Amino acid sequence: MTELPESLPTSPSDDRDDPDDRVHIKVLSDPADLRRLTVLFNQVWGSVTPIVGVELLRAMGHTGGYVAGAFQHDRMVGGSLGFLGRHRGDLALHSHITGILPGVRQTGLGRHMKLHQRHWAADHDLPWVTWTFDPLVRRNAWFNIAVLGATIDDYLVDFYGQMNDALNGTDPSDRLLAAWRTDGPDEQPRVAAAVPPGAVAVPTPEDIVVLRRTDPTAAAEWRLRLREELGGPLTSGARVVSFTRDGQYVVALPAGTDEDGDHRATR
Repeated sequence: MTELPESLPTSPSDDRDDPDDRVHIKVLSDPADLRRLTVLFNQVWGSVTPIVGVELLRAMGHTGGYVAGAFQHDRMVGGSLGFLGRHRGDLALHSHITGILPGVRQTGLGRHMKLHQRHWAADHDLPWVTWTFDPLVRRNAWFNIAVLGATIDDYLVDFYGQMNDALNGTDPSDRLLAAWRTDGPDEQPRVAAAVPPGAVAVPTPEDIVVLRRTDPTAAAEWRLRLREELGGPLTSGARVVSFTRDGQYVVALPAGTDEDGDHRATR
């Protein structure tokens, strides 16, 4: 799957003054809670078929994976699952799904859930949290890069194949692999005020989810454009170094590459 955090994270809900609005996050193991989590995932992604079953969630949690829910007034409003993996030769928590109900997005809950994951991973001696997200979804790129300060380690072409849910439609499922170390500060924001020398800016559509519904042809063109302009350089050794407030990846090119992505002749 993919990560679906909120639009513009602010402060966590737990920091609000009204105690009735507080959201608490906990690791889940009770089958009844796990069943609620499966329903929440289907609601978030608009899927008519189960995204994940209770049995798999129970097995993942029992064997060292991460399964958690966010609750407001005993109502589950968000959830996440991750499994053990490896990244750069180290053990890692790979966060496979994180979803939040629409009514509680833009409240800071997405940030709070990612921090809960990070702290859980650190407590279990896992040096990395990794996850994937759609590079076309501007709000997710902003959240992951500019807010959390995650690094982008790979561009994955059509990673899951056709997904056929309400958010992804029939679009190829290209993804970026984000990686976040669990040591050091919780957040290291990477916001670009300007594009530095030796880097290029790669734009994103304002709202790809709406565009998929209103103009599928234009959405498909954006997929191919970003695959070329972002995926191509990353495959050749470029790095995403920041994200701008107007929705552009700032990509540092390898030495000997010009701004068109061509390698300069060297002696």
